[in-house]
Amino acid sequence: MTERILVPTDGSPLSRRALETALAEYPDADIVALHVVDPFEPGYSVYDAPYDVENEPIHGSEEWYERADELATVLLEDLQDVAAGYDTELELETITGDPSREIVEYATDNDVDQIIMGSHGREEGARILLGSVTEAVAFRAPMRVSLVR
Repeated sequence: MTERILVPTDGSPLSRRALETALAEYPDADIVALHVVDPFEPGYSVYDAPYDVENEPIHGSEEWYERADELATVLLEDLQDVAAGYDTELELETITGDPSREIVEYATDNDVDQIIMGSHGREEGARILLGSVTEAVAFRAPMRVSLVR
């Protein structure tokens, strides 16, 4: 049976490195790149998305969600290009909700064997061991979670 691997991504350098690690170490696995749009975050849940408070749609508005979907599509297309460099095609998913909760729920509901993720995302410059999403996933997921630094 082919292993199924979930790689949560927010566009951060470590989430990209996690995808590259999954592609290199598990060339025969089914790999899913999952992006979670956090409706409680004022930005768009994408690491380097430009966000100008004065010119962006009102947080939570229909336009805000449309912009979040656009950015997620660009992010996942970029990851598909990374996978093409490994001669692999990814399954791409975008969902909305609390990132740690949605990652664990997706992994559980979709028979994921392993989660490979960056040790932290947006807080990369901070001196922290694990990001809050990573920590929650690592402790709650019923399958193996591999962290990439």
